[in-house]
Amino acid sequence: MSTFVVAGITQIETIVKVEHLPADFVPMTSVPDSIHIAPGGDAYNEALALTWLGDNVQLYSIVGRNQDMSLFNPPGSRVTISTEYMLPLVDHLPMQVILCDKERQQQIFEDIKDLRDVSYDMSMVAPGIAYCDMVVLSNANFCRPFIKVAERYGKPIAVNVHEYREDKEKYSEDFLKAASVMYFSDDTITGDPFDFVNDIIEKYDPEVIILGQGAKGLILYDKKKQLKVHYNTVQTNEVVNTAGAGNALLACFLHFYLETGDSVLAIKDALLFASYKIGYVGTSTGFLTVEQLEQWHNLIWGINSPMQLDQ
Repeated sequence: MSTFVVAGITQIETIVKVEHLPADFVPMTSVPDSIHIAPGGDAYNEALALTWLGDNVQLYSIVGRNQDMSLFNPPGSRVTISTEYMLPLVDHLPMQVILCDKERQQQIFEDIKDLRDVSYDMSMVAPGIAYCDMVVLSNANFCRPFIKVAERYGKPIAVNVHEYREDKEKYSEDFLKAASVMYFSDDTITGDPFDFVNDIIEKYDPEVIILGQGAKGLILYDKKKQLKVHYNTVQTNEVVNTAGAGNALLACFLHFYLETGDSVLAIKDALLFASYKIGYVGTSTGFLTVEQLEQWHNLIWGINSPMQLDQ
């Protein structure tokens, strides 16, 4: 069990199932069980997944001034997260609408409200970081000061780079220079994915890079192992919705990476964790327990067997 500080965006997410994308225009569509509304966001999803895996988590985020905090721990939740450091500093909670079709395509509409214009109260941050094992950041503006605090206490930093774009990389440079572990999604990355990874290595020299590639799997880079390899996805569940899969994968990877120090073992369980999660609608549902992960691990690869994925 490790202790994490997680800082980033919390939002309300509305997931809408559509027949296909782009969606046809019709004045009214009525389909039962096609709209799902729940709390989400990179930081919230990661904090919930890490808590589910048994870690101690302090979540630092920003919510609306009149926000009902019970939203984040609804009745019947098997695990709960502390809302002590979710500060009510914006007029309204950020929101996101995700249209998704049967082919696993997504179209995302995001409204972060006035989040770019507020700062987090950093006097609340140092005590948590001082005693944590890792700091997990989204590349949101208010998370930028967390970098210096983490560096002051010598804590490793993992960064989930939200919507990477080459022309806006300069806004994430502080995060990328400080990160030992980086996660990217290839949704907005053009060109060869290995070229992208090589470019990030050359610029920032991180310890680990994970490039999520959706249904194609992912690319893992590990500096210490001198490893740069593609892994296919694994299947544990029928695919229902892929929203939040990257957050789940990163959280699970970090849990086992800190526990074992082995990126390959960690990515193996992270692939399982994410593959099961996409059998559920909603970015903050469908998490495996550590015991369930072990069962799936033994079923797919055998007890104590090496990872047998296409590379």
